[in-house]
Amino acid sequence: APAVRAESSSLKPLKILLVEDHADTSKVFSRVLTSRGHSVTVASTMQTGLDAANQNAFDFLICDIGLPDGSGLELMWKIRQARPIPAIALSGFGSQDDIQRSLDAGFLAHLTKPVNVRTLNETIERLTAMRRA
Repeated sequence: APAVRAESSSLKPLKILLVEDHADTSKVFSRVLTSRGHSVTVASTMQTGLDAANQNAFDFLICDIGLPDGSGLELMWKIRQARPIPAIALSGFGSQDDIQRSLDAGFLAHLTKPVNVRTLNETIERLTAMRRA
């Protein structure tokens, strides 16, 4: 166990909502985040993500932009109406326009797929450190 702790950062465990419709990606990210001490709730559609966000106070949101029943941008907008939440957008598209749309919707970062697990972890750490500062 000490080896796992050493690799993880000083980041306190977060309650993370992961909205991703690709099952394999969702599984890998969930496993990695859980191994870092975070508690992860997984949703695969905009509606289940919204339901989860309405029922729980999450510390962090990781959300795919392309969802089967809508857009992660719309989901982010709806969640932010209730309360602000630091969030990362995941997308297969990474043009300046795509990134700007994510930022305009309220995401603090936009990661283009395929997303490297280390990049995801570093981005979460950077964004949560920003909020504490």
